Amino acid sequence: MKVLITGTAGFIGSNLAIRLLERGDEVVGIDNLNDYYDVSLKKARLERVKAYPGFTEVRENIEDRSIIEDVFKTHQPDRVVNLAAQAGVRYSLENPHAYVDTNIVGFVNILEGCRHNNVKHLVYASSSSVYGANTNYPFSIHNNVDHPVSLYAASKKSNELMAHTYSHLFNLPTTGLRFFTVYGPWGRPDMALFMFTKKILAGEPIDVFNYGDHKRDFTYIEDIVEGVIRTLDHVASASPEWTGDNPDPGTSQAPWRIYNIGNNNPCTLMRYIEVLEECLGKKAIKNMLPLQPGDVPYTYANTDDLMNDVGYKPDTSVEDGIARFVEWYRDYYKV
Repeated sequence: MKVLITGTAGFIGSNLAIRLLERGDEVVGIDNLNDYYDVSLKKARLERVKAYPGFTEVRENIEDRSIIEDVFKTHQPDRVVNLAAQAGVRYSLENPHAYVDTNIVGFVNILEGCRHNNVKHLVYASSSSVYGANTNYPFSIHNNVDHPVSLYAASKKSNELMAHTYSHLFNLPTTGLRFFTVYGPWGRPDMALFMFTKKILAGEPIDVFNYGDHKRDFTYIEDIVEGVIRTLDHVASASPEWTGDNPDPGTSQAPWRIYNIGNNNPCTLMRYIEVLEECLGKKAIKNMLPLQPGDVPYTYANTDDLMNDVGYKPDTSVEDGIARFVEWYRDYYKV
């Protein structure tokens, strides 16, 4: 089939595009290669994707309505995966408009493109950040998520609500995926593993927030991609059990679904650093700091619905995942 992926120069998008191309799908990829982080890394990811003959590159912004209309009309994708977003919890405190432009305006352009061009299924990136102030662990899609603690999280919750509206009004099947702390080779330089590795190798101190009292459901990139493909192939459908008398936040009477994609096995931040130290053969100098505004101390994914519906549960250990990342990092940066 022909799949439109937004964010194909991104961490998840580039890996997903390669997997779909390898199985014989056509991929149309949109990315604007913005400079939120190292553009050369984005270009290197994109070069890997462009090596496949079934790939078509579109270098544009998803917030440009007329361009997105033209992309849908020209390419007529069967299915769409929206991964383009302004990412990062802390950056949303500095530049909130970037999150509205890409995550809200851009997303409605994608929804409109799907609506008017007979797209069979839209899968889009949400985030574990939507759980916000929740402390009922593990986080379940059937929990209420009305208390985000960052604009980034609020923008992702907005995407879920916007998608539900289109599923309800236009019978557009949509599936939102709440990713839990994705890491691995070709990752994002603004995320902890990347920054820690760079600084430890340079002999510089690393910032350890919340004085190390963090737990994260770290999820390896290949597990994330497998989850995206499984849900893309499993077109969202209405839940016959859903009722407005007792509305379930994770399902609907419309063809709309939400899934957590997480390792279902939280790891303490200090253990994560310890594994990284072992892989690098070097100890970290730790700068212990308080919890950052907009951050949450713990994440833990309930993946029962993912397993029940598509038969999949991420299972890569942080020991294996970090080792693979360090191997890639040393090779890519020649250190």
